[in-house]
Amino acid sequence: MLYNYTIKFARRKKMASKNDITQRLATASVPKLLISLAIPSVIAQIVNLLYNIVDRIYIGHMDSADSTALTGVGLCFPIICLIGAFTMLIAQGGAPRAAIFMGKGDNKSAQKILGSCFSALIVMSVVLTSVFLIFSEKLLWMFGASDDTIGYAFGYINIYTLGSIFVMISMGLNLFISTQGFTLFSMATVLIGAGLNIVLDPLFIFAFDMGVKGAAIATVISQGVSAVWTILFLTGKKTKLKLSFADIKPDLKLLLPCLGLGLAPFVMQSTEAVINIAFNSSLQKYGGDIAVGTMTVAATLMQVMWMPAQGIGMGAQPIISFNYGAKNPDRCIKAIKTMLLLTGIYFISLWLIVQLFPKALMGIFTDDALLLENYNLIRIYVGATGFFFFQTTAQQGLVSVGKAKASLFIACLRKLILLVPLIYILPNFFGNKVFAVFLAEPVSDTISIITASVIFILVFGGEMKKLQKEAVNS
Repeated sequence: MLYNYTIKFARRKKMASKNDITQRLATASVPKLLISLAIPSVIAQIVNLLYNIVDRIYIGHMDSADSTALTGVGLCFPIICLIGAFTMLIAQGGAPRAAIFMGKGDNKSAQKILGSCFSALIVMSVVLTSVFLIFSEKLLWMFGASDDTIGYAFGYINIYTLGSIFVMISMGLNLFISTQGFTLFSMATVLIGAGLNIVLDPLFIFAFDMGVKGAAIATVISQGVSAVWTILFLTGKKTKLKLSFADIKPDLKLLLPCLGLGLAPFVMQSTEAVINIAFNSSLQKYGGDIAVGTMTVAATLMQVMWMPAQGIGMGAQPIISFNYGAKNPDRCIKAIKTMLLLTGIYFISLWLIVQLFPKALMGIFTDDALLLENYNLIRIYVGATGFFFFQTTAQQGLVSVGKAKASLFIACLRKLILLVPLIYILPNFFGNKVFAVFLAEPVSDTISIITASVIFILVFGGEMKKLQKEAVNS
């Protein structure tokens, strides 16, 4: 029914050439177009959060376990992040490149990029599944597991890893749907999987009494259905870029630049894994399972703040990439300004909510009294997020115009260059070691936001000036 509805909707959108998505990217009002593209993407990102947080909400309130079950699942976060990171390496680099070629009128190359990225996703998923199945237990101990939490973590991640191929296909190919402007279909991909996950989670966790293993099974099934949906769309009649057997042989000349552009989002995502490991190992040392459980909740809330903003960026990306390829700088600049305004309103609002109601927000994930006593640490952890709109706009804008090196540096700066060292340095200057570990996040964020803004103005602004000069001289 949902698929038929979206098909009918797409047909209506194509009844006249002025409503064709390519025409809209080139000529429609930028603020209205960005909002129309962003709304489904934001909804998709919000719903996508449910993949990550619904499991934790149910597990955090299991009668058979205290906070150790939630902490155990939180320990799996680095592996989940790495699976997502390799997906972004391939697809988030490939989707903007495909959009740029579409802007140039070269749909044939754009379609070959889609096929090459699909093959790369399949190969990468097989490699990651093998590696994590072999080394998952050793990795979990390294991530800060204890005798009380290792059972929960090991049971969850082994099942989740078996479904990594579904995760990578659904997440990766969905970017090629949204980059064409089919945000309704992109939203449906996430709605289908997340909706199914909401239904299956309590069934497997409670009705079948499978606990954390049941949560993992529910997630894998849901992602599998989403993967089928994306393949059906990209092999169907409505897509402009068709996934075909003739194009799935990797073309390295097209694939390697995609991987280069995808390095920045890959680093952003993979460093989340590194950061999580650093946080958990330090917090296990200074505060034990309770401190690690608090970080699980804090990291989840940070995801809640980040992912919808990424949806706004996904709405802006096709406009920026297409018009950059079409050499239309004015529309690129308008898209950036609109994105900056929307993400600014969003981040400031979310920051205020977390600062005012941290304990209530923690209560969504756990009813453990010891965890809830740490609510002030949540305030500290998200202290700089009110200004994240500068960071997200800079990173998305640079990726959208293919500036991989600048975007990669910004991604490395915030997490690897600043945050990891601060996690280990700051406890040397504070009596409250756990507080000092949480403080590392806002200190790193503040420095990174300022630096990213300066780099963006110089690099992106320079690109726009070049296009403007070319337009004058032509």
